Amino acid sequence: MTVLRDFHADYGATFTERGGRELPADYGRPERTHRAVRNVVGVTEAAYGVLSISGDDRLDFVDDVVSNRVPADDGEGCYALLLDPQARIRTDMYVFNAGDRLLVFTPPETVTEVAEEWRENVFIEDVEITNITDDFAVFSVHGPKSTEKVASVMNGGSPPDSQLAFDRGRMDDEGVTVIRTDGLAGEEGYNVVCAADGAEPVFDTLITRGLNAAPFGRTVWEALTLEAGTPLFESELRDRVPNVCGLRNALDFEKGCYVGQEIVSKVENRGRPSGRLVGLRLPEDAEADAGATVEADGDEVGELTRVQYSPMLETDLAFAEVDYAAEGPFTVDGDSVEHDSLPFVEGSDRSARIPEY
Repeated sequence: MTVLRDFHADYGATFTERGGRELPADYGRPERTHRAVRNVVGVTEAAYGVLSISGDDRLDFVDDVVSNRVPADDGEGCYALLLDPQARIRTDMYVFNAGDRLLVFTPPETVTEVAEEWRENVFIEDVEITNITDDFAVFSVHGPKSTEKVASVMNGGSPPDSQLAFDRGRMDDEGVTVIRTDGLAGEEGYNVVCAADGAEPVFDTLITRGLNAAPFGRTVWEALTLEAGTPLFESELRDRVPNVCGLRNALDFEKGCYVGQEIVSKVENRGRPSGRLVGLRLPEDAEADAGATVEADGDEVGELTRVQYSPMLETDLAFAEVDYAAEGPFTVDGDSVEHDSLPFVEGSDRSARIPEY
């Protein structure tokens, strides 16, 4: 459940479910809201599960099991993956060094499983793992004016310049942590983290004070991230090998061992994963959905993973996983589709997840 259901409803929100949590779907006129985010700034409630990892061995413990190097300095973060023995993505996550503890942000549907598994794997290490999801609210601010927006309402700190760095401050007398995002919407962006009991004044501040910001929901978020060329966990990443997803920013090939590393490294050294993610622009009258078959020269070469209407390009866009060697031209349900380079839309920032091969 969103921590602010009644507050969102007062703004006219309809709701959807994500990982067992109810979140705003949109607030009416999503195409107009979409353009407001692209041109100015918008705010949404983000869906994360949150773990606190404390104890003297916290850095080594988490670093040993995730795919990227865990930052050693307070105020820094990284994007990482948890892989299964076949190197498929079980979950993605952000790991932040908060001084005396690590904060791990996961998709809400995976946080309980990760917490339970990590607790079972603690033996003699000094590590304590606590699920603190219900203690926090996370709001995301995106758009070319997002830095101006956050700076205008943040006291005692300033919006960080570097992606995944954070600073602490206050908004409307509530303590907040402001994290520079990694450009998932293709725009400058920040996650504002606050205590759940202070969520209402922080959200109201982000919308109405300083530079006004448009509230937006999951419909706009999925379209923004698709335009930006950002693979999402629920549609593109889950159960796929990172090389297929082109997730260069989530991997450190020179760090210590983690589950699935050997397979990922072999694929990297060979330079030829089994598939790749591509961006497709669908014709105006197409009615294809995720799961539709992609063909080339009459042969099945893959399937669509996500389809969303783009208000900026006024057409349906799609991500598809196709055979690595497939070159196109591609068809979907018999309709010719245009293979487009990513991102589809250039904004004020570039997504760190744009697939690279």
